[in-house]
This record gives sequence, structure tokens and C-alpha cells, in this order.
Amino acid sequence: MTLILSLLDDMFFAAIPAVGFALVFNVPPQALKYCAILGALGHALRTFLVYFDVPLVFATFLGASLIGFIGVHLSHRYLAHPKVFTVAAVIPMIPGVYAYKAMIAIVQIHHYGASDQLFSQMIDYFIKTGFILGALVFGLALPGLLFYRQKPVV
Repeated sequence: MTLILSLLDDMFFAAIPAVGFALVFNVPPQALKYCAILGALGHALRTFLVYFDVPLVFATFLGASLIGFIGVHLSHRYLAHPKVFTVAAVIPMIPGVYAYKAMIAIVQIHHYGASDQLFSQMIDYFIKTGFILGALVFGLALPGLLFYRQKPVV
């Protein structure tokens, strides 16, 4: 029961930035609800998988893939580009905390001088940020690679 309430809470608070960024990206008003739903579903899937000890990068990949596949389905249904539904929906999964901590480590290295601990912390957070962003990119690109791939010219 606690997991279900936690997932509902997660879905609600993931839908808010998805709609906010959809508004920034000038998504048509009739598509805003789909951006909210996709953002909520993708983030909830990631949270659900992390709860069961799936690594964050793989869980992010699966959440972004879910957003991508549903976005492609919606794009066929409503004759719109998939990016209308998907780009704003993945924004809640951007690893902002890891990127922030990496930048803070850089500032601390500049201010206090280099130390092994700060350098290790900076590298760790930058690598986590890069891998999570890569999982988002590949997860969103997967449906396009599977459905829109053309045969090579021989």
C-alpha cells in the first residue's frame, strides 16, 4: 500500500514539470494532458524499478523507452510528431541533482584546491549524469530506431 501511495505521489509531482515544460515548448493545449500522463508514467516506472533494486540508469532507460513507445503511438493516433508528446515528458527524469553536485565539486576544487576526495566526487557525479542522460536519449530514440528504420541501399 505504501508503494502505491508513493507511486501516485511520484506520478503527480512528475506530471507538473512535464506540463510546465510542454508549455515552454509551445505544445498544443490538447496535447498537454498526454505530456502529463507520459511524464507521470515514465517517472513512476523508473521509481518502481529503483524500488526493486534495478540500477538507476537501466530504470531510466526503461522509463524513457515507455515514454517513447507511447509517444509514437500517440503521434500516429493524433497525426503529430512524437516529440510533441515525449520531449517534455522526459524532463522530470533529467538528473539535475547529480549535475548540480558535480558543478559544486568543481567550485569547491577551485575554491579550496584539488583533493582526491573532491576530484573523485566530481568525476562520480559527472559519470552518473552522463549515463542517465544517455539512458534518456537512447530510451527516446529506441522507438524511432525500431519503427522508422529504413533498409540500407545496396
